[in-house]
Amino acid sequence: MVEDLELPLLDTTGLDRAEALSAVTAMAQDSWIARTDLGYAVLHYADVSALLRDRRFHSALAIIREMNGLEDDGFMAKRRKSILSTEGDEHTRLRRLVSPAFTPASADRHRPVMQRVIRSLLEPHLEAGRVELVAEICEPYPIPVICEVLGAPAEDWRLFSDWATGIFKIFNGNLAEDLPDIEAASTGLAAYVAAMVDDRRGSPGDDLLSDLIAVEEEGDRLSTEELAMLAEAVLMAGTDTTRNQLGCAMALFAQHPEQWALLVEKPALAPRAVEETMRYLGAVRATVRVASCDIDFKGVTFPKGTVVTTHLGAANRDEEIFSHPGVFDLEAERRVEHLSFGSGIHRCLGAALARAELQEALTIFAESFETVALDGEIGWKPPTFGIWGPSSLPLRFTRRGS
Repeated sequence: MVEDLELPLLDTTGLDRAEALSAVTAMAQDSWIARTDLGYAVLHYADVSALLRDRRFHSALAIIREMNGLEDDGFMAKRRKSILSTEGDEHTRLRRLVSPAFTPASADRHRPVMQRVIRSLLEPHLEAGRVELVAEICEPYPIPVICEVLGAPAEDWRLFSDWATGIFKIFNGNLAEDLPDIEAASTGLAAYVAAMVDDRRGSPGDDLLSDLIAVEEEGDRLSTEELAMLAEAVLMAGTDTTRNQLGCAMALFAQHPEQWALLVEKPALAPRAVEETMRYLGAVRATVRVASCDIDFKGVTFPKGTVVTTHLGAANRDEEIFSHPGVFDLEAERRVEHLSFGSGIHRCLGAALARAELQEALTIFAESFETVALDGEIGWKPPTFGIWGPSSLPLRFTRRGS
């Protein structure tokens, strides 16, 4: 039984993100598993990947209410099931129906709007040669793209931004206090999408919601409630993660000017830059699973209900998998994919969209900035945030060709 093992305690209380990651990677040198205040954490790449692919371990989003000590029969108990937390046949059905709408080709058709949005956000700051990247670029960037993807009017992006901020509070470990904001955001988005569905049924467009409605009307139907749930999943997959990961990427480049010079010289490295920044400093450091039954994993029994954190940050620094994992290097040969998008049936549905958004942003930055450097201290979000990144990132830059 896992509780009978003598395991190190992984306690990163009071540590900043870099210190916490160092502590975890050091612990991983001696043990593939550690105790945490929630249960246990798996630290090695192979084990993280295998556990995420093991369908007996379910997404802990399904028990997030219990993990936060909420036992009432309120909003969270009645909340519609998300594709992010369903399992078994129900999840297989949803994934089968929606996967064709989330291919790289589907994401690519939205690259022109990504380019247009990032250029429009950047243009007012080019003359000054400095920008507070989080507030001015990262925060507003993904929302107009999501509006375009779903087929919502571009002028409604502030509504979507507010809903995204509210819904993402579900990951911040303070559910009792944040519940009213989460409920208001989720309810508002559902009502908006329901109205869009009614409109699209009579007048389909070249957008994701129309694609999903077309699937709905081919025998195996997606209900309006399921379409609202999927819109929420898209908002979650394509907003806060992208905002924070873009901030993490540019924080890294500001601290590694030789890597920025390389990207400027070779803009075709943008896709690799996205993968390396996600590996080296991912906005999602971990994902949590719960044993759905008694499970034997690596010769250890995890009793039903055991909570297991798969530590993506530690897995992405595994020396058995990555050569010189503690070095940020765009030209390093990384023969294995990082795990920041997860693995298995719950691998990020919006991975292609997120990659496209990040690639387009970095490409346009590299076209615009000859050099980039910090223009003050980086502010970081609390390490307790489930999706993490800079809270402020003041940059100064020299323009290309100036």
